[in-house]
Amino acid sequence: MSFAQTSGPQAPQTGSGGSPVWRIAQVVDHLIGMACRGVLYITLTGMFLILSANVGLRYVAGSSLAWASELPELMFPWLIMAGVVLAAQHGSHIAIVILTQKLGAAQRWVLTGGSLVVAGLYGSLAVVAWPLMEIAADERTPILQVRGSVSVSCLMLGFALLAIVTLCRLPQAWAPRRPAYDEDDQAQALAHGA
Repeated sequence: MSFAQTSGPQAPQTGSGGSPVWRIAQVVDHLIGMACRGVLYITLTGMFLILSANVGLRYVAGSSLAWASELPELMFPWLIMAGVVLAAQHGSHIAIVILTQKLGAAQRWVLTGGSLVVAGLYGSLAVVAWPLMEIAADERTPILQVRGSVSVSCLMLGFALLAIVTLCRLPQAWAPRRPAYDEDDQAQALAHGA
């Protein structure tokens, strides 16, 4: 059995940009990526600044901000889910590809079926998170009094985005693929001294 890190599906090699469905999927995928990168940058920067200020206050004044440990705990799940969605977009999760590589023409159908199952499972996880979010809404953090549903909602949103990203990647399974390394690439590599 072989484990491999996938490098992500290849984009279609069409000159016109593909079908309207493919273009819509690309736009939706791109917007989700931008939103997740924004959440990633904001949460990481906020956590760094808050924790740095708290460490500085402890060192200089011998005291700390009471809420400085609570806010990063609230931001951390958002950071993680944004990273998970971005990793799914870039195909950076570890996958076992030995079976799908050996399928030949049936590979597209198996990948499509697998993607539909995965999208369905992510969607069901998002639906299951809804009642948990309602239950957690009654709980509040001790200092900032933030509802517990804030952390659970990031799970629900993250699972929904993972389902959408998986569906947006479906047209790539049917795109014409170029061989990963052919004789022209080898000749160019030799010409450049690589």
